Amino acid sequence: MKPVVQADRTGCGIAAVAVLAGVSYTRAKAVAASLGIFVYERSLWSETEPVQRLLSRFGLRAARTPTPFCSWADLPDCALLAIKWHREAHRPCWHWVVFVRDRKREYVLDSKASLSTHVRVDFGRMQPKWFLPVRRHSHGTGHPPGRRRRK
Repeated sequence: MKPVVQADRTGCGIAAVAVLAGVSYTRAKAVAASLGIFVYERSLWSETEPVQRLLSRFGLRAARTPTPFCSWADLPDCALLAIKWHREAHRPCWHWVVFVRDRKREYVLDSKASLSTHVRVDFGRMQPKWFLPVRRHSHGTGHPPGRRRRK
């Protein structure tokens, strides 16, 4: 998987879906807007439902209920992680990142624009609160089901 950098300060959920779907941030943001999901809505980083709906539009599935984070070794091979968890006005908020384990290594893809590298292995610095296992699709087109790219 390749990193996607968020173009909006609050676009980490959209960028995380773009990573998993194999599409650009711009494409994921356009599909999100077609579903009524916008970067300025707090629900994008304080609820799981908008990200799950966007994942579904790209043929991906995430667990409905977050699993508390215990250790990096206990994570599935692909997961959305909630890091930088805190409360704002009594609402939970977090930064979405993608955890990946492949045959060679494990790493986190972090979309934050100000980072010098978006492929992170500094596991001790990240403090996940919980995760959603993600099942990746097999068609791998990067386009929502039912839509085909014009030639």
